[in-house]
Amino acid sequence: MSSVTRLILKRLGISLIVLIGVSMLIFTIARIIPGDPARIALGPSATPEQVEVLREKLHLDDPLPLQYGYFLADLARGDLGISLYTNRPVTADIAQFLPATLELVLVAGAMMVLIGLPLGILSARYRDSWIDGTVRVVSILGVSAPSFVWAVILMLLFAYFLPLFPIAGRISDSYAIPPLTGFLLVDTLAAGNIAAFGNALSHLVLPAFALALSGIGQAARLTRANMVETYDRPFIEMARSYGFPERKIARRYAFRPSLIPSLTIIGLDFAAMLGNAFLVEAVFAWPGLSRYGVAVILRKDLNAIVGTVLVISAMFLIVNIIVDILIAIINPRIRLSQRST
Repeated sequence: MSSVTRLILKRLGISLIVLIGVSMLIFTIARIIPGDPARIALGPSATPEQVEVLREKLHLDDPLPLQYGYFLADLARGDLGISLYTNRPVTADIAQFLPATLELVLVAGAMMVLIGLPLGILSARYRDSWIDGTVRVVSILGVSAPSFVWAVILMLLFAYFLPLFPIAGRISDSYAIPPLTGFLLVDTLAAGNIAAFGNALSHLVLPAFALALSGIGQAARLTRANMVETYDRPFIEMARSYGFPERKIARRYAFRPSLIPSLTIIGLDFAAMLGNAFLVEAVFAWPGLSRYGVAVILRKDLNAIVGTVLVISAMFLIVNIIVDILIAIINPRIRLSQRST
């Protein structure tokens, strides 16, 4: 068995244990917070008999361990129950809203990598110059303000004062795209509708950039700090003494050793976007899972709360496993340590 395969199996085992722990924690918290879910779902005009029937259907009168047992039995069948907010299966709600959030987060993650890492490389290569100073100021600004603040600023700048981008939804109502994957950029291309693809992309730019700005700042700052430290090492001086061009030294000899800490932070920021996207989704009326999760929490929709948190936790763990694999591929010392164990 290869070292990377061993690493994957180890991370999968740990992730399964973490998911079980998360399910127990969120299941308990969702049931002990004040408020009767049955009364909230049926409204103030419902009779006590109707509330009691719904409480019995949700097993709310059973002991907490027995309720969790019912939940695990349903989960093993792929059944997360019925949402009291939408009156639909929670799995159907997640299947509808998850692609929108994943598309937003994937584009934001691509921006974070394609903008943050080059900015960090540029800042380190020209350190203590005006380029370095500009990048550092931009990075601090990106990190200092939360995503929803940038969402409002970008909306004012590029949708109100300069009407370049739309401000709400995923695509204009004039386009009817048959759902294939739930990812509009993919579905529009699959339908061969280039105009619809451009429209969906224009809807995606502002929310994705607002969500990515903090990660861009983090990636740029960390990449710069690590590369500046790497530039002071002897092998960089040796490469310069051999006459290697600065571009090659920056790209091959300084950037790769500095990539591992940056990749770790990028992975954590990318995974955190799944849960933090709800404010950006609220500002841009983006119909995603994070916005749905906030709505069901406010209505104490137990099944939907647990299902949403489990899906976001699973995505977080998957991203961390992918980052671990990438780091193991980049850094041979990790592969050797896995082989030795």
